Amino acid sequence: MEYEKMLDRLYTALPEKTKKHERFEMPQADSFIQGNKTIVKNFSAILKTINRDERHLFKFLTKETATAASVDDAGRLILTGKFSQEQVNGLLQSYIKQFVLCPECLRPDTHTVEKQGVKMLRCEACGALSAVKGL
Repeated sequence: MEYEKMLDRLYTALPEKTKKHERFEMPQADSFIQGNKTIVKNFSAILKTINRDERHLFKFLTKETATAASVDDAGRLILTGKFSQEQVNGLLQSYIKQFVLCPECLRPDTHTVEKQGVKMLRCEACGALSAVKGL
């Protein structure tokens, strides 16, 4: 009986985000090739979904594709070069796994913090704190 009370007390102390069981839909890039450029139409929507800074994802994609890029006024990412939608989505998934999803509970409820000069990923769902390389 005491065990049941402790379990109930623990469950009520959990953050609300851990009690929800919705699935995280990994965003897919809606891109097309126009001339010698690849345009990601929903770049700003992707940023909003993963709750990350535009500059960081921008820097990651330009580094991984080894090309120049820009973001236009409509929130579209324009990469110099021809990249298939599969390539762009593969890079996006790699970014999300490395910089968005919690390595402990695999939930996207994370944000970055700095501790003693080291960039860390803090999970709002489970409370995990893990170092992130390249951030």
